[in-house]
Amino acid sequence: MTTTTKQVLHPTLRYRDAHAAIDWLERALGFERRTVHEDDEGNVVHAELDFRGGLVMLGSARNPTEGGFQEIAPPPGSSSVYVVIDDPDALHDRAVAAGGGEIVRELVDLDYGSRDFAVRDPEGNLWNFGTYDPWEA
Repeated sequence: MTTTTKQVLHPTLRYRDAHAAIDWLERALGFERRTVHEDDEGNVVHAELDFRGGLVMLGSARNPTEGGFQEIAPPPGSSSVYVVIDDPDALHDRAVAAGGGEIVRELVDLDYGSRDFAVRDPEGNLWNFGTYDPWEA
């Protein structure tokens, strides 16, 4: 199996208030916006956020009857993402200080050597951060 340094998997999340989600992800977790595209009503139709070289995409949830991706997408707040980081303690403290999210698993050292924590964002998506890197396991 060949590995590549180019990211080929991109988590894609929907939010009821995508603008507020982008602001929270930046403030609480250190994401950086690469691009945000809006429709004429100001809804986020496509946004890309960078986290230390990893990219997530997100947008505003729309009525499933409008067709397209929203017909098949999971409901807002039902996603879970795992992110490899070197210093979960510092990010945990940043998330707590920023508020708005809920720490649903405090910092923990796991049997297989990872140090993890999990935070639920203001719309219910679960963000897991830990030192376990499956590429290096």
